[in-house]
Amino acid sequence: MFRCSMLYCAAWLLAAAPGARAGDLPAPEAWNAHVQATYVWQAKPAFDAAYSGPASLVPWRETGCSFSATAAFGMRPWRGAELYFDPEVVQGKAMSGLHGLGGMTNGEQQKTSGTSPTFYRARLYLRQTWNLGGPMQAVESDMNQLAGSVASRRVVLTAGNLAVSDIFDANSQAHDARSQFLDWALLAHGAWDFAADARGYTWGAALEYDDGDWAVRAGRFMLPQESNGLPLDRHIFRHHGDQLELEHRHTWLGRTGTVRVLAFRDRTRMGSFRDALAAAAPGQAPDVGSVRRERGKTGFGLSLDQALGANAAVFARASRNDGQSETYAFAEIERSVSVGTTLQGAAWGRGGDTLGVAAVRNGLSQAHRAYLAAGGVGAFIGDGRLDYHREAIAEAYYKAGLGPHAALSLDWQHVDNPAYNGARGPVNVFGLRLHGQY
Repeated sequence: MFRCSMLYCAAWLLAAAPGARAGDLPAPEAWNAHVQATYVWQAKPAFDAAYSGPASLVPWRETGCSFSATAAFGMRPWRGAELYFDPEVVQGKAMSGLHGLGGMTNGEQQKTSGTSPTFYRARLYLRQTWNLGGPMQAVESDMNQLAGSVASRRVVLTAGNLAVSDIFDANSQAHDARSQFLDWALLAHGAWDFAADARGYTWGAALEYDDGDWAVRAGRFMLPQESNGLPLDRHIFRHHGDQLELEHRHTWLGRTGTVRVLAFRDRTRMGSFRDALAAAAPGQAPDVGSVRRERGKTGFGLSLDQALGANAAVFARASRNDGQSETYAFAEIERSVSVGTTLQGAAWGRGGDTLGVAAVRNGLSQAHRAYLAAGGVGAFIGDGRLDYHREAIAEAYYKAGLGPHAALSLDWQHVDNPAYNGARGPVNVFGLRLHGQY
């Protein structure tokens, strides 16, 4: 479900790089074309469950898989402008119908994917950069990134069809399910109910201002017409997802790092957990879908990534939303904390390899807990009753480089209290990922 371009990589590299001399800058590309393909296979053994409900992770052995292939075309229509177009195809089979977890185990798995290939447009957007001064910084050719240079002080407008995570919450160590951690709660702020259709894309615009070590960006994007649906609500001035992010890039003990603070607000027709409980007849399970009305959801997130040496880095995130209304576009997580580290294989003579280890703790608001305990069901979770405990996830992956354009990853995830229920689990999920990009 989680989709990202190489925009976040550009931000990380630009932040880390000093101003380049004119002779060191790459020649501006008039156009480029790249392609990627990713296959993920996962399996979980049977696990203990005292009971199961309509949206539970099934307790018997199960497998799931996903496949995506993307072409990325870029061109410069005029000075300072870049136009990108990404056609994409996906197919897959989700474990338990994509139910039963707060942090889903495969960030490449879409809410609408099926066993037949589905073709669609993933991105079609324009990016305009106004250079305002300061040292020029190199930009290398990549997917959704034309080679060239930009000034350290600049204004950037991005508008069109894209993923909100292409621009916001660009943690360098935990952001891309195609090459880094797979769990949804490690790809973005877990409690960030960001605007996206069921494939992870939307329409909207974001404006950014960069000045040396600082950056600020704000954006407004379309929400789906219905909770976790595919069609988007085009009334963007009435129903929308807004976010504001402040970023500071720094050097600590000679190593680069970035701190980001994000605030978001969604406005649309959503159901309240307390309203659903109040409206339910005695002995009847509450239904959040029956009490939808105009309302807002707010939240925030704090993110850090920090290099510790030439081959090591750490990262952390913490996020929270108000927890009063249903999950609308991302995951059923309302409080989340994650930490992790990555080690590059050059430390043991394998320059193309990466080892990543991370831990996550997800939680729900009191109103959401009461709704689930009374038998309520959400978009992704609902066991019929709830023995509430925080969902705890550990993930480790080893990515082995297969030459300059491909990598094979082994992945393991351990989940305690799946879907916040102490009466179920723990669950182990083993995965294999093959990724190629050119």
